[in-house]
Amino acid sequence: MKHLGRLMRSASLSGYVELVQSLGRDPHAFMRTVGLKAQLLEHPETLIPGDAVRELLEITARATRTEDFALRLAAQRKLSALGPISVVLKEEPTPRDALDTLGRYLKLVNASLSFRLEDTGDMVIIQEDLLPSPGLPMRQSMELAVGIMFRILGELIDPQWRPQQVCFTHRPPADMAAHRAFFGRNVKFNQDFNGLVCLAADLRKPRESGDQGAARFAREYLEAALKDRGESTREACRELILALMPGGGCTAQEVARHLRVDRRTLHRRLEAEGLTFSRLLDDVRSDLVKRHLRDSDLPLSEVAELLGFSGPSSFSHWFRHHFGCSASQWSKQTAGAVAQGAVRAF
Repeated sequence: MKHLGRLMRSASLSGYVELVQSLGRDPHAFMRTVGLKAQLLEHPETLIPGDAVRELLEITARATRTEDFALRLAAQRKLSALGPISVVLKEEPTPRDALDTLGRYLKLVNASLSFRLEDTGDMVIIQEDLLPSPGLPMRQSMELAVGIMFRILGELIDPQWRPQQVCFTHRPPADMAAHRAFFGRNVKFNQDFNGLVCLAADLRKPRESGDQGAARFAREYLEAALKDRGESTREACRELILALMPGGGCTAQEVARHLRVDRRTLHRRLEAEGLTFSRLLDDVRSDLVKRHLRDSDLPLSEVAELLGFSGPSSFSHWFRHHFGCSASQWSKQTAGAVAQGAVRAF
């Protein structure tokens, strides 16, 4: 298979075949391009490479000229698509409790996706992150992730519920009508995070309880699955780097503290995987800066802040050291290459 690495349930592509066929194209041809066989979608619990799914969504959106492709997929999603996790979520007393539970088990659904909640008084920010993959655009994958989160909350709160704001780091589509029809009118692009801004009161609304017995068995199954799954130090560190970097507090000491180990233990575990913390930090920064420069119109000063640099000068020095040119020069070169690729795709 072409792609290896982080895995996700094949249910993530539920409805893909039918949607592509409705657009007059052959879904299996696109799947073969990224090394996915049609049989892999027959059972929702089958694990498939996450990078293959990301590439599949991007090439399908381009080839079908459907900028809102991911939202069309998300529109078909229901809470039940999460499998056993949905049974547990439905029995949580509030949507906020359900989100906490989802955060615990999300790795069983998609190993490259994570989210965190930030309380800001009357509001709660749900910030979603996809672990970066070198060279792979994430626009469609991120819109699918945020779209599914929106659909999940609609089932947990109320079908008519709308967030106060929907945010994406990438630049807006040529036509925002589909995004506004899906999420509501408060959709913003070129923001410093991907996710939803919700009223805290909406997440505190009590929910009716149902089959607690089924939820208990489902939770036991999920806990056993978590234990069997395990997680490498590399992946745990990458997630924490993503979370801590925007605040400028992403140090080996801080990451070790979150992992509940001392700094020496962290370095020893990374060494066992052939890594150092500084190299891992640089890898994540490199992947993220390419995503921001390629997909958004954020000022370089904001990009520097999101990557945890103390100021534009330190960011510029780091960028030139790793890429051999300035960020502005890299953006111009990449924009030209992307434009040529788009012409070839059509």
